[in-house]
Amino acid sequence: MVFRNILDCIGGTPIVNLSRLFKDSQCEVLAKLEMVNPGGSIKDRPAHYIIEHGLADGSITPRSHIIESSSGNFAIALAMICRIHGLQFTAVVDPNLSPVNRQIIQCYGGNIELVTEKDRQGGYLETRIDRVKRMLREQPDAIWTNQYANERNWQSHYNGEGEEILRDLDRPVDYLVLGVSTSGTIHGITRRLREAWPGMKVIPVDAFGSVLFGTPPAARELPGLGASRVPELLKRDELGQVILVDDYESAIACRQLVKHEGIFAGASSGSVIAAIQRLSAHLMEPARFLTILPDRGERYLDTVYSDQWLLRMKERHFSRIAKRFTDTPVGQTV
Repeated sequence: MVFRNILDCIGGTPIVNLSRLFKDSQCEVLAKLEMVNPGGSIKDRPAHYIIEHGLADGSITPRSHIIESSSGNFAIALAMICRIHGLQFTAVVDPNLSPVNRQIIQCYGGNIELVTEKDRQGGYLETRIDRVKRMLREQPDAIWTNQYANERNWQSHYNGEGEEILRDLDRPVDYLVLGVSTSGTIHGITRRLREAWPGMKVIPVDAFGSVLFGTPPAARELPGLGASRVPELLKRDELGQVILVDDYESAIACRQLVKHEGIFAGASSGSVIAAIQRLSAHLMEPARFLTILPDRGERYLDTVYSDQWLLRMKERHFSRIAKRFTDTPVGQTV
């Protein structure tokens, strides 16, 4: 098959059995490799869906200036798609954006608008969104794709990965374990799969220090998982009990993926793998897990795959654990 352009290559990603990493487990763990999308991440799907539908209904025109707040992957996807359609694009980013991601956005012709002031939660999300709103007031042709509230975000996953999973798997899964940020991915896939598999349990995975599920804000460095602001799309009552994973646990699981499966994945992939390891270790009977590996690892060479960075995260991880023991009253379980 010969495709018209690179955008037609989005989707149709494979599912692999992580049989080496979980060889000592009674559980089967399946992972859908969204990293093989042409822009390198799962964010190709909502970016493509939002732009294509906007062009179709006229809410986006050839003169539109697309603007989005992004920690990296969604901005890269939009930059790629806007390049194909000849649209101007600006990514509103913060200092946590990796130099590699910045270069990729600019290689696609995207502009960078940097926010340096932290928000009230200690992150940058609220101040990034404030900058987006200011740009909308100042630029009459500006369009905010708004991944945090745009219904087309979750719809892209409902009609994308959700449909593909049902097509590719011969029987239901017991647990769907997915990372949460804008919540478009977890809601879109969950809503489609539950129509076919109503008994499936959904386990959201959030970053330690994120406020999405009511936990207090704390320092975190890896983008792509969690947030310092609850997105409009998030419906907690549709999801199960959250598992929190910190930066160190995510990085360790990423390295295990490379070692055992040869899968060079990004930080949020490590987060869901760490959550599955924790959950499966406590199950009393076999179970079938499904997860998504959202992006590739080369964008995390200066964090997840840096030994110096990992050592710093290890110290933070064990310091937090020690504090929990110190703060726990005698006789109470930690």
